[in-house]
Amino acid sequence: RPPAAWSDDARSRAGLVTAVAADPGAAGLAPRRAALAVLRQVRGGHRFEPALDHALAGLRGADRRLAHELAAGTLRARGTLDARLAPRAARGWGAVPADLQDVLRLGAYQLGGLTRVPPHAAVATSVALARELGGRKAAGFVNAVLRALAGDGQAGAEPGARASHPAWLVERWVTRFGEAGADALLAWNDRRPDLVLQPGRESLEAIARRLHQAGLPAEPAPFGAGVVVGRTRPEALPGYAEGAFVVQDPSQALVARFAAPEAGSLVYDACAAPGGKTIALGRVAGRVVAGDRSWRRVQRLAENLARAGSGRELPLLADAARPPLRSADLVLLDAPCLGTGTLARHPDARWRIEPAALGSLDELQRRLLAGTAGVVRRGGILVYATCSLEPEENERQVERFLADHPDFRRDPPRDADPAHLSAAGDLVLLPQRHGTDGAFAARLRRDA
Repeated sequence: RPPAAWSDDARSRAGLVTAVAADPGAAGLAPRRAALAVLRQVRGGHRFEPALDHALAGLRGADRRLAHELAAGTLRARGTLDARLAPRAARGWGAVPADLQDVLRLGAYQLGGLTRVPPHAAVATSVALARELGGRKAAGFVNAVLRALAGDGQAGAEPGARASHPAWLVERWVTRFGEAGADALLAWNDRRPDLVLQPGRESLEAIARRLHQAGLPAEPAPFGAGVVVGRTRPEALPGYAEGAFVVQDPSQALVARFAAPEAGSLVYDACAAPGGKTIALGRVAGRVVAGDRSWRRVQRLAENLARAGSGRELPLLADAARPPLRSADLVLLDAPCLGTGTLARHPDARWRIEPAALGSLDELQRRLLAGTAGVVRRGGILVYATCSLEPEENERQVERFLADHPDFRRDPPRDADPAHLSAAGDLVLLPQRHGTDGAFAARLRRDA
């Protein structure tokens, strides 16, 4: 049974999960401590990427990769893991302390999802973590649960994609895409996303040539939107320091391509961080004013532009609802959204989003659209984009905007791939159909 309460000493020892320095007497614990630190921070409301960056700071090489895989995989499979673990908690799953639940999830994920980790190692390292957190009783509880899980054969079963997603989201997608389409989408979300490079200061051809010369396997991304490389740290790839590339999913590169800025034009990227689309637009435009309302995100944006931008991009702290310029040839509003098209890349998001958020985001998106529309010059272009699959955030938002702003009309670029367009002319990318993250974009021209 789990300990009913944690002693003050045990609580202080729980701080160990935020440290990633390896204990010389506990080989293999460093990456697991780091993964546990990520799970704890996500549970506390932090987003996966910054939590991961913080936890991995002291790790290198194989330990770093293992910690990343453990944290991301455990978050993706949390529903399935809980369903397997809960029946083994005699007092109920809710009575197990939250940190100990995460230890059990990490152990169960290794037993079922990582064949290269021997079962004894998965159990032993989980028991050691539990001992650090809660002492002998916690260690005994984790040992009993994981050994029972390994012994009954369930740990090796493939995780169920439906169980690894919130029920309300599964129901919504089944209604929209049908059983087969929804299952394909759910399976996509449970896969490890590819690492895809997009042009920064060099062309795709030059990037591919660098990778080939370094002996690194690479292949074209879907629709020629980038280069897919083997999983490694981007910083370790040739050309990173010189700004040759940025890391970005093909869907976002296709959104920038769909925006189709004219050479030499003035572009306002209203929600620009981290800057991948800003850099793509800057390769064509004469000037890109790139704004974001978060100082932390603007700092990241500025760092990315300094490394891989053309020098024609200008990062600013600015609220998209109150644009920092009077007129632009093209405005890109990549609006805040539920992000349901990027759940494979953001494994924590599926457990964080709620149906009620659609209502609150609806009003924000409407306000940002109205604010950015005012700076589009006569004859200019407004591109509204999201990484959502939900009609409320996409088609319905655009239809309402057009009803309220009769001086705008849809105007997709002439060279847009018909396979990516809806009947209305919007860009619609679905993971289960196109093999990219999900994305939506409407290209709207203002009357001259």
